[in-house]
This record gives sequence, structure tokens and C-alpha cells, in this order.
Amino acid sequence: MYHCPLRWGDQDALGHVNNGRYVDYLQDARVDFLFRTAKELGADDLETGLLVARHEVQYRAPLRFRPAPVRIELWISEIKAASFTVDYEILDAEPERKTYVEARTRLVPFDFAANRLRRISPVEREALSKLVGS
Repeated sequence: MYHCPLRWGDQDALGHVNNGRYVDYLQDARVDFLFRTAKELGADDLETGLLVARHEVQYRAPLRFRPAPVRIELWISEIKAASFTVDYEILDAEPERKTYVEARTRLVPFDFAANRLRRISPVEREALSKLVGS
């Protein structure tokens, strides 16, 4: 879980969070989740070599600026040989649990030194498996 602060400048002319900002929120949560958690699980290479292959965003309700952060829940939903998928929900804290966005990002490991995609290593697969549905 990640608590994401809203910024005044995230609003559009209609007074709600601009749709493009949600992708920034997802990235902040994903980086925190993967870098912190992957390191804890011993899969450090995920820190340095991932590319976004696809984003899917479903907007459920408009989000207006407020001082309280939104909560982003995220988990691994799929692991393949050379990609994995992170699912998210952007929502209010309890007790209401209003959902603003449901999203999904497919990530691919990338070897920047060789300038090519790479497969998920056994260590990475084991670490990611511990995050499925969490």
C-alpha cells in the first residue's frame, strides 16, 4: 500500500485531478513497491532495468483535490517468462473505500548494457511470486 499526496497543480480546469496525473501516481506507487520490496526480497536487478510495455487505466470516479492523500493498493497479478503485470486501485482510506481508478501495467525486464529485453531471472521470479495478489 502506498499513500500518495495530491498536488494543487494536479487539477485540471474542471477542478478534478487530470487523467494524465493518475499515471504519475501509479508510477510513484510502483517504484516504491518494486524498489523497496524487490530489494528486501533479494531481486535487486528489478531496480535498474524495467520498461513499461503497456498501461491500462479505468477511471471510476472523479477525484477532487484535498489535503488527505489517496491510498494506492498494488500487487503482482501475472508473471510470464519475460514480463510481469502490476494491478492497482487508487482509493480513499477506510471507511468509505471509494475507488477512483483501477489500472494495470505490464513491465518487461531490460538489460541496458546490452540494449535488449531479457527474461525474468529465477531470483526475480521467486521474489515476484511472493507479491502475487498481496
